[in-house]
Amino acid sequence: MVLSTTQSIEGYKIENYLGIVTGVAVSMPKASFSFNMKKYYESYGTRVDEIKEEAFQKLQENAIKLKANAVVGITIDIEASSTSGVIFVSLTGTAVKIVV
Repeated sequence: MVLSTTQSIEGYKIENYLGIVTGVAVSMPKASFSFNMKKYYESYGTRVDEIKEEAFQKLQENAIKLKANAVVGITIDIEASSTSGVIFVSLTGTAVKIVV
C-alpha cells in the first residue's frame, strides 16, 4: 500500500478514486510513578509513535476494504490532553487505485 500526503504519486497514474478513508486511534494514559521528567517525555514520545502507527494501520485496513492500493492526500491530526494524558490521532485521506 502506497501512502502519501500529496495529491499524486510520482511515477504512478491514479486510475480510480474510491472514497475518503480514516484511521482513528486513542491512547489512554498508563500509570507511572516516576518523577524523572526525561523518562516521562521519552515515554510520551513513544506512546505518540505507537498510537500514530495504530491509526495508520486502521487507515490502510479501511482503504483495503475499498479495494485501494494507495491513499493520497493524507492529513494527520494529533491532539493530547495535558490534564488527562489522553492522546488522540486522526488520519484522513483519499483511497485510490493506482497503475504504473
